[in-house]
Amino acid sequence: MAFMVKSMVGGQLKNLTGSLGGGEDKGDGDKSAAEAQGMSREEYEEYQKQLVEEKMERDAQFTQRKAERATLRSHFRDKYRLPKNETDESQIQLAGGDVELPRELAKMIEEDTEEEEDKASVLGQLASLPGLDLSSLKDKAQTTLGDLKQSAEKCDIM
Repeated sequence: MAFMVKSMVGGQLKNLTGSLGGGEDKGDGDKSAAEAQGMSREEYEEYQKQLVEEKMERDAQFTQRKAERATLRSHFRDKYRLPKNETDESQIQLAGGDVELPRELAKMIEEDTEEEEDKASVLGQLASLPGLDLSSLKDKAQTTLGDLKQSAEKCDIM
């Protein structure tokens, strides 16, 4: 790693000092760096292009991951009504605006949302009570409703 940094920065430093009046030609700095690595000039230039492309790909992937995390954080901020964060919004915009969550994270969020909705409902709260049988309670409610309908039909006033 240090070798790559030294070769990249060292060559540029030689070019800079050469252009300030060192009397060296710019091509000599590149050629000597290429020869020092045991490559021809064309191979060295191709190697440098490849390094730049790989760095750009890594940066793009890193930006995408940061945007996915920012999307997740903003989702939870919306869900729990927390104040929005401008840095998260800027990260999302840097990645291209519309960022989708990875499938695994989307599934986790969906499952959490379903569980919270179940717990938030009245039946969910009743189901969490120990010793309560919802099926028997439902049957009793239906029989009571049926009895009320029959008594209402028999009533002369109604």
